[in-house]
Amino acid sequence: MTTTDYATYIASLPRVLAAAAALFRDEAGRVLIVEPNYREGWALPGGTIESETGETPRTAARRETAEEIGLDVELGPLLAIDWSHGTARPPIVAYVYDGGVLGQAEFAAIRLQEEELVSWKLIAREEVTTYLLGSLGRRVLAALDALENGRGPAELENGHPAR
Repeated sequence: MTTTDYATYIASLPRVLAAAAALFRDEAGRVLIVEPNYREGWALPGGTIESETGETPRTAARRETAEEIGLDVELGPLLAIDWSHGTARPPIVAYVYDGGVLGQAEFAAIRLQEEELVSWKLIAREEVTTYLLGSLGRRVLAALDALENGRGPAELENGHPAR
């Protein structure tokens, strides 16, 4: 295969998006979520992985968290990875990392990225699928389960267990 043939082959491959987020909790186990101004529903702090800069999922989650809520926190283990088909976008591979339990000082230090976010709040596990729609809500519940059972990251497809 020539270099030109290989480049043509690579250009013909399907596109897949990649994103990473951090799951932060308070001492009561409530989940920190953010409200974007550019789409419906709420989200975890996080965003797109900038692969052109060589960014990894973990570094993307940390960078996005620092940009979006002003907290630069070393992240814990990977809790979930989800392959999610989209209808209005290409498929996405979404990574969720443990952001840990934040105290009052960290919550007081939150500064929203006004270009993208309207607000933030803490929600109980029972509210996750009310605020985090579709596969995102199921992904967060699977990440919380991974934290509880300590069996490592959940492998998901559209937010459902892959097995």
